[in-house]
Amino acid sequence: MIHPPRAASGSVARGIFYMIAGTMMLTSQDAVSKWLTADYHFGEIFFYRGIWAYLPLAFFMWRAGGLATLRSREPGVNLIRGLLNTAAGVLIISALALMPIADVFAIVFLSPLIVTALSPWLLGESVGWRRWSAVSVGFAGVLVMTRPGGEGIGWLVLLPLGVAVVMALRDILTRRLRAHDSTETILFYTITVSVGFGALTMLWTGTTMPPPEHWAIFMVAGLINGTAHFLTIRAFQLVAAAVVSPFKYLSIVWAAVIGYVVWGDVPDAYMITGAVLVVGSGLYTLHRETRRRAA
Repeated sequence: MIHPPRAASGSVARGIFYMIAGTMMLTSQDAVSKWLTADYHFGEIFFYRGIWAYLPLAFFMWRAGGLATLRSREPGVNLIRGLLNTAAGVLIISALALMPIADVFAIVFLSPLIVTALSPWLLGESVGWRRWSAVSVGFAGVLVMTRPGGEGIGWLVLLPLGVAVVMALRDILTRRLRAHDSTETILFYTITVSVGFGALTMLWTGTTMPPPEHWAIFMVAGLINGTAHFLTIRAFQLVAAAVVSPFKYLSIVWAAVIGYVVWGDVPDAYMITGAVLVVGSGLYTLHRETRRRAA
């Protein structure tokens, strides 16, 4: 049985490093997926990318002791978590095909605030007025990002907002699983559900065999994706979420850099203001969570 260890200084440092590395890699992989949407639908991306993600999983399994590490005490919960992760992937790939990458990530990072909003009902946790206020400010930030009174991004905001909701539900299930299922087990279900969904989608819509240069891109994306998910799951197992979650916000900066260098995207005043509100409210919520647990 695996229990989250107490926050020794070494595990805290590793957890923070894993979170930073994992989120930066996921952002880079999402940029690759955005580029691939010009030639492939999300089912093809899930399948061709996912089959390569088994390679890092095999390596981590070998280090942890082999196939025995894949035993799960709650396979049903793992399956639901895998479906939620796949749904988030469909929505984020759809959003990236239509929106600048930094805009997508700014809205997606409402996810920790949504976890807070759902905590009273799904986790049985008490949420005070300060944290409710932070949630309200975060949602106000999304409203600002829709450019009220202007042309706006309209219904497109629903795509990354849907990602944030689904990711929040996924992370709540991760909290439940981390007490007794290994990182390798959770990652195995994550990859397998994604690949299975991609295969079913391809049977329905058809596919085009990628040329060799695209196979190389899918391979890199899959290796990055598998490793990144392992690192972020492991970070939550090593250290409390309130400690490592703030470092996820670094990916907004990284997404802005990628968007500018690759696609020439420059966030406007509405997007920057809204992102500041979302990130600020998220950091305040994590601060309150840290104080509450320390009390």
